[in-house]
Amino acid sequence: MAESVVNPEGPNGAPEGEATRRDFIHIAAGAAAVGAGVMAAWPLINSMNPAADTLALSTVEFDTSKVAEGQQIVITWQGKPVFIRNRTAAEVQRAVADDNASLKDPQTDAERTKPGHEPMLVVLGNCTHLGCIPTFGTGDYGGWFCPCHGSHYDVSGRIRKGPAPLNLIVPEYEFTAGSTIRIG
Repeated sequence: MAESVVNPEGPNGAPEGEATRRDFIHIAAGAAAVGAGVMAAWPLINSMNPAADTLALSTVEFDTSKVAEGQQIVITWQGKPVFIRNRTAAEVQRAVADDNASLKDPQTDAERTKPGHEPMLVVLGNCTHLGCIPTFGTGDYGGWFCPCHGSHYDVSGRIRKGPAPLNLIVPEYEFTAGSTIRIG
């Protein structure tokens, strides 16, 4: 039987379990490599953030008191037209009465406006068929009419007749202070 000699020191001359210079060099080199990798990846990751001009267009505020009753104003949000319509009491009543009408894209008038601000309608001004811009106050239902292909929208922006498959889109918006809205 051969005898084995137990050496309390490791192969580098240091007691087992203690860090050596070589261990320190390996850890330092690994940390430097990780740091260099992060510094190299940062420009790529940062380039995925939206540009400052895009962030500036992400929301828009508008004072709806500038819109007279029965009138509409068109503003631009993210390069798209937004119709802000201050409907008369008769138009609101007509829109609510049409909630039970046969609609392609059924939505009540209350689903398309904010509580307490029912006369104010905010919709994107692009037809949902081909993206044309409908004209206001024309058509069979007193709302919008898209002359490109004949879609008729009512005073609540709901599609009533024509090839458009959906109602005019209501963007995310909220009333922030009094009559000021923030879209986006």
